[in-house]
Amino acid sequence: MSILRSCLTAGFLTLSVLPAWANTSSGNQIILNGKTYPGYWFQSSAAGSTTLAISDGDLEEDFGLYLLDNSTPQQQPVQWYSSQAETLSANFPKNGAVRYLDISQFSQRLGWQVQPRGNALVINSGSAQVRTLKTGIQPWGRRIVLELDRPSPWRLTELTNSRSGKTDRNLTLTVDASLGSAATQGVNTNPGGGLLSLGMAKSGGQTTLKASFAGGMRPEVWTLSNPPRLVVDIRPDPMRSRNIAWAPGLRWRESVISLGSQRFPVSWLEVNLNQGGLKLQPIWGNDPNQLVGTHPLLSTAARAQSAAAINAGFFDQKRQTPLGAIRRNGTWISSPILNRGVIAWNDAGQVQVGRLSLRETLATSTGQSLTVVSQDSGYPQAGIARYTPLWGRTYRPILGTEQIVTVVDNRVVSQVASSSAAEFPIPRNGSLLVARSLDVKSTLAAGTTYQSQWSANPSSLGAFPNIMGAGPLLVANSQVVLNVEAESFQRAFEAAAAPRSAIAQRADGTVLLVTSHNRVGGAGPTLTEWARVLQAMGGVNALNLDGGSSTTLYLGGRLVDRHPVTAARVQNALGVFLDSN
Repeated sequence: MSILRSCLTAGFLTLSVLPAWANTSSGNQIILNGKTYPGYWFQSSAAGSTTLAISDGDLEEDFGLYLLDNSTPQQQPVQWYSSQAETLSANFPKNGAVRYLDISQFSQRLGWQVQPRGNALVINSGSAQVRTLKTGIQPWGRRIVLELDRPSPWRLTELTNSRSGKTDRNLTLTVDASLGSAATQGVNTNPGGGLLSLGMAKSGGQTTLKASFAGGMRPEVWTLSNPPRLVVDIRPDPMRSRNIAWAPGLRWRESVISLGSQRFPVSWLEVNLNQGGLKLQPIWGNDPNQLVGTHPLLSTAARAQSAAAINAGFFDQKRQTPLGAIRRNGTWISSPILNRGVIAWNDAGQVQVGRLSLRETLATSTGQSLTVVSQDSGYPQAGIARYTPLWGRTYRPILGTEQIVTVVDNRVVSQVASSSAAEFPIPRNGSLLVARSLDVKSTLAAGTTYQSQWSANPSSLGAFPNIMGAGPLLVANSQVVLNVEAESFQRAFEAAAAPRSAIAQRADGTVLLVTSHNRVGGAGPTLTEWARVLQAMGGVNALNLDGGSSTTLYLGGRLVDRHPVTAARVQNALGVFLDSN
């Protein structure tokens, strides 16, 4: 469907997205009415019956099915050009990265022609036509209605954002139906009700609707029956909420949270870390052995084979390096900076938030005691920084006057000035110690050996095996504890109204992965409002994550809070992993 989702066709999950019980043909491409889209599917035949299943995200994004609220992950009601819901059974692959919905009877009832072709599933849903186009100004905005002669797949191929709520937004919707010769006659396409422009085009058996509308408005697209109709409502607030049990211990929610007169549409995932087979882990990049780099969350989550994910820590956009704590399974990936807020957890479901600092002490063979202020961090503070093979094959100096000390097996091998080369190799069995605003020519001379010891403050927080840092800390023990100065953020950061991401914990232990973009009628929440939103959602502990254009929420192979083309690249994320066994 999009540039970002095309990464899924590269085969990140191809070998492991099949249900363990199935003897099937499968793939990650769908050719729908002659157009190719990335999409997960499988077809299984046994005892004279055939099962056809497609991932729920692909059914919603490329076919236009709408997932309704449910009570169990194994049963998913959907709505598609019908007055009543149709329930589809759901199955998971062993790694739980996507959720398949069985559309065998659904596709047969609609008369779809289906044929596997190698890695692709070819589907012909039948010829359809747009009979009429109607528009009307409503008290809440503008309604656009396309009447069809039969149900046909549709998709949003473009939906731009307006971060301020003041710049215009654009929408492109494509339906697999030809445009009737008289469909647009007499249609009112004049501006009004938030709509700024409206146009229709036809090409190759498809009809494309293009609209621009005010930045404070948002589209709601839905379908009706008798006759089949595709409805686009341009309105200031979301019309529908979501409450979907997506997997055992993992629920997808969408709702509007009110703070007085201010209303904030919020998308979030509820994660029960006490659910067997469910884990929360930091993830980064498309190569687990290369920390430096930024990527779309869509490709990072797909590579990691996580069921769900949210963007997480801050990073240097130019250098593509992390700026905050990352710890996974007891190993420090990147050290905390500036005593900023972190969230820490273990596999038993215990969670703690706080502000964290970390130091490494080197006791050298010459009797010196040296402090290492950071490890694999993009933040260039004064002192000694360590860079390990996880950083990458080489280190590029961040500052112009650094001393580069090469260490192998805790023994100094060499020491050079950073001006001597553009980059320096990081030994596979050692590390680089980089001195900034500190002379270590004699204390770390060639041949010097050392012993090292790490210490975290507070030690109870640093003892957790998994840690993610961002900040500022928003809520602790049910109280708002926002203090931007304590975490070396600028005051303007607190007051800015912007898209936000966060991780929070309820009193019952449920972890919330939360995003919010624009408020109804304006830009996103300030940090103070964001803390109060998370409190209103039941959060007793909450940490702000990197927001703005990084704000992204992923579930089952797709983004659920924004159109994928609008999502920025991120350096790291939090992934939710599901073992369906």
